[in-house]
Amino acid sequence: MTEDSVDYENKPIILIIGKNGQVGWELQRSLSPLGDLVCCDRKKLDMSDSENIRALVRDIKPDVIVNAAAYTAVDKAEEEVELATQINGVAPGVLADEARKINALLIHYSTDYVFNGASKSPYTETDIPDPINIYGESKLKGEFLIGQSNIDYVILRTSWVYASRGHNFLRSILRLAREREELNIVNDQIGSPTSARLIADVSAQIIWQSLSQRKNNTFKSGLYHLVSAGYVSWFGFASKIVEYAGKYIGEEHIELKRMLPIPTSEYPTPARRPLSSRLSTDKISTQFSIYMPNWEQQLKLCIQELKES
Repeated sequence: MTEDSVDYENKPIILIIGKNGQVGWELQRSLSPLGDLVCCDRKKLDMSDSENIRALVRDIKPDVIVNAAAYTAVDKAEEEVELATQINGVAPGVLADEARKINALLIHYSTDYVFNGASKSPYTETDIPDPINIYGESKLKGEFLIGQSNIDYVILRTSWVYASRGHNFLRSILRLAREREELNIVNDQIGSPTSARLIADVSAQIIWQSLSQRKNNTFKSGLYHLVSAGYVSWFGFASKIVEYAGKYIGEEHIELKRMLPIPTSEYPTPARRPLSSRLSTDKISTQFSIYMPNWEQQLKLCIQELKES
């Protein structure tokens, strides 16, 4: 057996947590060729209940745990500190503890919000985190608990996630473009819009390679940045969403006449946002030979998918 092959005579059991989220939905498609999937939503697994988590993992005994569940209400987290910390911080630690007991591989998603956004260059995995809101703090705690758990894990930090379904910036802009003639959009926060489909497809490649490496005792746990190539502001992202929607869905669906760039100071929110969410993907490219497509290419694909749905 070569290092790049996996013996699937006995298919691995892959537990996907958060199946109805943007990434979880796409993971069901991308991971189905790799093993037997067990997919959980909030009804089946309450991530705020540590005992519920332990019981479910012990019952299923998966070979791979993919945690796509998270508390993602960034502003609301400023008030619901305990709940956000439990779901984003404590729960991943519980998953790691149970994964250790059954020698399972744990895949976990984190965020650009673990950084303060003050860097003049893209953040690397070795840069020191410094979150400026509760959401970022809660996600960083999850990273820490997994990292010190002595298990096989892959943590994937991503940013500005969107999809053709669910609640996200893309769908909000499309809705507002149909309802309003003018929009004000923040123009001084920079990041890489990353589609849930891309995250799921890259995750499948990483899991496939990781399973091979575990069989050959060459696997090394790690933290990686997974984002599309290129950077843009929220204003630039919104502008491209409207442009591509007009091109691929049709101008008759759009009422928007003007879009105005504004600074963050003119759009106050309960939770502070990092001004720079640029993440370097050099490490994931080196380790897994995966090279990220440009964010505009992924956006076109997503909007074309919306047209076909």
